[in-house]
Amino acid sequence: MRASPYLLLTLAPLFWALNMVIGRAMRFDIPPVAMSFWRWVIAGALLLPFVARDLRTHWPTIRASWRILALLGLLSVTLFNTLCYIGLQWTSATNGTLLNSVIPVLIIPIAWILLHEKARARQGVGVAVSLLGVLVIVSQGHLDVLLKLSFNRGDLWLFTAMVLWAFYTVLLRWRPKELSGLPFLACIVYFGLPLLALAYAVELASGRSFTFSPGIGLTFAYFGIFPSILSNLCFNKGVAMVGPNRAGVFVHLMPVFGIVLSALLLGERPHLHHLAGMALVFAGIALSSSGKRA
Repeated sequence: MRASPYLLLTLAPLFWALNMVIGRAMRFDIPPVAMSFWRWVIAGALLLPFVARDLRTHWPTIRASWRILALLGLLSVTLFNTLCYIGLQWTSATNGTLLNSVIPVLIIPIAWILLHEKARARQGVGVAVSLLGVLVIVSQGHLDVLLKLSFNRGDLWLFTAMVLWAFYTVLLRWRPKELSGLPFLACIVYFGLPLLALAYAVELASGRSFTFSPGIGLTFAYFGIFPSILSNLCFNKGVAMVGPNRAGVFVHLMPVFGIVLSALLLGERPHLHHLAGMALVFAGIALSSSGKRA
């Protein structure tokens, strides 16, 4: 956690990108709320031995800050991932990539409203350039492909999730400073799990369940470790170090990692429009990350 904030903000979307790929691939095997619930149960269980002493030590801080911790747990643990997994039941990977890329655009007005934090012109241009790179990737370099994109109810679920994550990113400004990475993450997990357990009970009552298998076990292991613990530690620390506006643009790395993962794991060759889009994403991140912090 002493690494560069930009390295940390790069690792987070890498883990999230693979999470989206796996979530889409396993949509017929695991119901969406079960995905989210067992993901966070595993994460909470893994965290407990490392944070139990810190939680006892900082109990007065936790009790005094329970409102913001509960809100952050609701936005990230209870709602964000659950809505993403629900959306992936219907939407395409292309649409999912496109919708993830609106997060940095949403962060700027939310940060202005809640924090009175104005984005510098360089940051605004960086977000626009990197978003253009995402659009180039999604459209394959052809405007008509972009215009023909269709959206369904899965996209509505995903867009709602992205709005919530943008709020979560900005609200991190009010996280208790006394809680370091692991104890803070554990707090929002434990605050977010009760309502998620209630949603899971409703899903089970509706007759939706799954049969455990080694593949499902590996899926939950990845969900519980990488996108739940490691990516959140990296993202939370990165936001604390550089601010929400500058950190948000790194979400645009998700489609870039999607291209790289597809090439490495699926043997899909990248095309010219992929390379052009990746170059624009990197250029936008470089613009947003340069200059003095607001």
